[in-house]
Amino acid sequence: MVNRQVAITGLGLVTSAGNSIPTVWETICAGRSVATRDSALADLPVDFSCQVSDFDPIAELGARTSRRLDRFGHLGLAAARRAIGDAGLSPDSWLAERVGVVLGVSSNSLEGYAREFSLLGGGRPGAVSPLALPRSIPSLLAGEVAIDLGARGPNFVITSACASGTTAIGVARDLIRSGTCDIVLTGGSESPRAPMNATCFTQMKALARGHSRPELASRPFDVSRDGLVLGEGAAVLVLESTAHARARGARVRAYVRGYGASADAHHPTAPHPGGRGAEQALRSALADAGCAPGDVDHVSAHGTGTPLGDAVEADALLRVFGTPPPVTAAKSVIGHAMGAAGAIAAALTVLAMEHQTVPPTANLVEQEPGRELDIPTELPRRVPMEAAVVNAFGFGGQNAVLLLTMQ
Repeated sequence: MVNRQVAITGLGLVTSAGNSIPTVWETICAGRSVATRDSALADLPVDFSCQVSDFDPIAELGARTSRRLDRFGHLGLAAARRAIGDAGLSPDSWLAERVGVVLGVSSNSLEGYAREFSLLGGGRPGAVSPLALPRSIPSLLAGEVAIDLGARGPNFVITSACASGTTAIGVARDLIRSGTCDIVLTGGSESPRAPMNATCFTQMKALARGHSRPELASRPFDVSRDGLVLGEGAAVLVLESTAHARARGARVRAYVRGYGASADAHHPTAPHPGGRGAEQALRSALADAGCAPGDVDHVSAHGTGTPLGDAVEADALLRVFGTPPPVTAAKSVIGHAMGAAGAIAAALTVLAMEHQTVPPTANLVEQEPGRELDIPTELPRRVPMEAAVVNAFGFGGQNAVLLLTMQ
């Protein structure tokens, strides 16, 4: 079993909960939503989100690099640099052709496109930036990380809606298991805080609208939930073969032991009402890890706050685990960062295992009868923890589940 494990040796986070590991963990454990009014969404029916603050892309990345990236690129590259630092790695010391980059992006921000389309629509095609296309293409994020760090191994972006970041971590793990790479930088980045994104989600009735106070809007698993809250952010994890990590004396934060993926094959946006795809992905991750349901000590739920999505996830957890272990839903605090959400959840799960603590879920007052889960609220809960699962379910019925362990 040890030979099948892939080590997590570094974490990089740039989120609405903070831009450093200690700050993010403190905010998550406080159990209060960070949603606030968003000037980028002013005058729209839903005008709030969970935003990354105290982040200056020019100070972080330099003027030249910052200029050629859109916001999701800024967040992702900054998270990658943080992850390398946390792992104690230097590009000068690695074998570049055996270092890969696999990241997840769902739709990018659309902010750059909107700006350039306004110039084109205003009869000024000559004013459109030559950088408009490359900085808006999701795959360029992986390319920019490789350019910045000199990683010359496999390089690509996964796009599987809200499962993108989780899927990227699973694919990255397989690149190491196969012997293709020694190191892979993996995770996701997203900044959906653009008026077009927000309007589209509003028209689909996916955004929470039932609360006048933004900090009360994201309510995963609560009976009064009525939709998701937009978030933004990035998380990058450094994965290494156990042999490579041991050879350089690296600190191992956790292991990616299992990965499962499935398709609902049901509907473009709605999950299968029976939760068959979610259940299949969960069982696949358990089987891949060689674990029984009783071996799992914690679940990081997808938990978006949508009425059907949370119901389906609860049903799947109850079928797979019988009595599920303690559950947390980070989107109650930081909103839904779309393609980055699963990667952020994976990083938070590593921290949860390190601290042996399940963070509280915000705004949960009453669960649905017959779908009750063990979800800490208000205060974090100490839990002996050796294994945890991370759920991510996306539009198109794209499901991905990771199983992380301490050993």
